[in-house]
Amino acid sequence: MDAQTIVARKLYNNIVFLKFAFVTVILTGFIYTPVYAQEITSREGIALQNQILELRQTLGQMQESLDNMPTSSNVHSSRPLSSGDSDLLSQLLDRVNSLEQHQRDMRGEIDQLKQDLQQKIAALSKQIADNQFAAQTNLKNTTIPKPSESLLANRNYSPENLIKIGKEALLRRDYAAARSNAEAALKTAKGNLRIDARFLLAQSLAGQKQYQRSAVAYYDAYRLAPKSLRAPDCLLGITATLLALNNKKAACEALNKLKKEFPHPTDRISRAYNIYIKRGNCH
Repeated sequence: MDAQTIVARKLYNNIVFLKFAFVTVILTGFIYTPVYAQEITSREGIALQNQILELRQTLGQMQESLDNMPTSSNVHSSRPLSSGDSDLLSQLLDRVNSLEQHQRDMRGEIDQLKQDLQQKIAALSKQIADNQFAAQTNLKNTTIPKPSESLLANRNYSPENLIKIGKEALLRRDYAAARSNAEAALKTAKGNLRIDARFLLAQSLAGQKQYQRSAVAYYDAYRLAPKSLRAPDCLLGITATLLALNNKKAACEALNKLKKEFPHPTDRISRAYNIYIKRGNCH
């Protein structure tokens, strides 16, 4: 068999091997990197397959030519390949080299994508572990308030202490605790402490938006000492709750009573009075 025949047969075998090698690379990439390999298959793999299919007819022609080539027994009687056949072999060899290079490039891209994916998975795992550690640390550092401070209604405390603790809860807007302490103080409080406890109850009920019950509590505190220093605040509390209930007429009556019974109020009472007069459109 002459040199040209050997080259042609090697070329044919290389093309067939490349075809199977290409399929192996595509399948391997698809199995180990499902997402990225699928993108490469749809973008570049299909183009390579089309090129291989395009060579199929040419390979068929080459196969016929190779089958008809003389064996070693009559090699001396065979004719040399024509210039056209040489050009065809040269073109096929160039295409084979191109496909082999493309195959190497695709394998390199698949390996790079696999490495990037592994790095992202490792980074995500570390982030999850860090978040879990931070959550556990915050949970350990969280302080739970003492029940005696938030919902205190202990019989062992004096009414004065209960009112003091209730006022502190009111400043924190813990209206439930303020109400609980006010109700506990009312059970034993007398005199001015009873007025203060009733006033604290009215304030806590207003904070809970129980305006009707708050108005009643303010009025009860007012009735206990209608001429005391606490009385103007009770009338202002009645006015505020009535305005919250949209009962402007009754609110204006409470303001008129305040003006009549306390014609010379303090600056604080006077400022609040003017504000409520405007809100209620009182005349």
